[in-house]
Amino acid sequence: MLLDMNLPDGHGIDVARRLRSAGIAVDIIAITAVRDTDMVHSAVSVGIVQYLVKPFAFATFAAKLQTYLDYRRRLEARSSHASQDDVDRMLASLQTPVDMPLPKGLSEPTLQAIVDHLRSADRPLSAAEVAEPLRLSRVTARRYLEHLADTERISRAPRYGTPGRPELEYRWLP
Repeated sequence: MLLDMNLPDGHGIDVARRLRSAGIAVDIIAITAVRDTDMVHSAVSVGIVQYLVKPFAFATFAAKLQTYLDYRRRLEARSSHASQDDVDRMLASLQTPVDMPLPKGLSEPTLQAIVDHLRSADRPLSAAEVAEPLRLSRVTARRYLEHLADTERISRAPRYGTPGRPELEYRWLP
């Protein structure tokens, strides 16, 4: 089951709890914009097997579905008794591979140039400050920076005290 956490008439966690209390043992993949770690913990506690944060690229969604399919195949291929190794492999098959493909429109060389620039910076940088020396548009730099922030390779924070439109600043995480 694909389940959003924010529903018009309730919350996805409540739906999952009602399913469990009714004895319905369906696997649930959460697809949601909710990024709160308490919500992730609640999702795991009610048996949600995957948690996909919006917005996401189709490649990310496809990878989540593939890992779930691998899990189901391993589960169905086993006898009624599993060794510790079998259990570890089944649970590990639910994990998304670390080497996820880049979202559509992003390239590895540009991503690496942005990473190198951020690593060498002695202060947080805005998208415009990353774009200019790399001869990129601010919008392009921001797409890469948001990808890096979403994958937790860099931090993102609002920049206060400057005139003009609000900006975000990005810093490399050591």
